[in-house]
Amino acid sequence: MDHVDKITAQWNAARPDLDVGPMGPIGRMARLSQHLHVGHAALFAKHGLNNASFDVLATLRRAGAPYALTPKALLAQTMVTSGTMTNRLDRLEQAGLITRNPDPNDGRGFLVQLTDHGFDVIEQAVSAHVANQAQMISALTCEERELLNTLLKKWLGGFETAE
Repeated sequence: MDHVDKITAQWNAARPDLDVGPMGPIGRMARLSQHLHVGHAALFAKHGLNNASFDVLATLRRAGAPYALTPKALLAQTMVTSGTMTNRLDRLEQAGLITRNPDPNDGRGFLVQLTDHGFDVIEQAVSAHVANQAQMISALTCEERELLNTLLKKWLGGFETAE
């Protein structure tokens, strides 16, 4: 029995009239989320990053050369507010990980671009991140991971529409 089993057993005894079955997967997802957050935060900290800075740098890196996007494109891909993005960009620029350069396609705008140092940091961090994720899910076989991914995709689809 895990922690969630104990809670659902208690609810079954206290309120046998309720179907507490959904508490199982939702409770486990919540507990897994906490473990994953801690694991990600620890790994990012080793690279001088946090979840937010990793998100921005990774978004720029996967955009491909020249590793630059408009703030609007960054907002769309990270789904944060413009004020939040401005704060993130200020911190990353102060750390020498990004620059803000005039946008040649928009005289009023600018492009956010990885610096060479920023590129090196995200290259190391994303490699470690992928290895960390593999370790975190290593209790499952390849087939189990595929099934879990399929089920989670279906479940998430009930909340979100494809973009």
